[in-house]
Amino acid sequence: MPELSQESERGRSGPLFGLAEVTGPSMVPTLHHGDLLLLRYGAVVRAGDVVVLRHPFQQDLLVVKRAVERCEGGWWVLGDNRYAGGDSTDYGTVPEELILGRALARYRPRKPGQRSPLALVRWALSAARPVFADRSASRRLRAR
Repeated sequence: MPELSQESERGRSGPLFGLAEVTGPSMVPTLHHGDLLLLRYGAVVRAGDVVVLRHPFQQDLLVVKRAVERCEGGWWVLGDNRYAGGDSTDYGTVPEELILGRALARYRPRKPGQRSPLALVRWALSAARPVFADRSASRRLRAR
């Protein structure tokens, strides 16, 4: 679940881009606890996109999920980690107005123990990556 500052939450009338920090295991293996996401507020959401949304029952809580399918009344969203829960299987479809933005890229901060030259090179090569829409995951998750 991400943490956003109130200034970056303004949505369409505010900035076009923002940052969010991922907390929790619900999007493993795509995203990990501590990853930073570059968000595009108000972006068009398609099935398979990773999105940041307000929790339908706790609107002060923001969550990161994969938009699986547009349904009547909103989006069906699921986490990539099927054992973590906290997605549409718990609270149903998410209204469109609760989806704040789509993740464009993720930055994985360096772990404190990564000191060897090989570990630093591996981190540098994988620290920043785009977050692609996973259409195959969308079909696979919808089948659950």
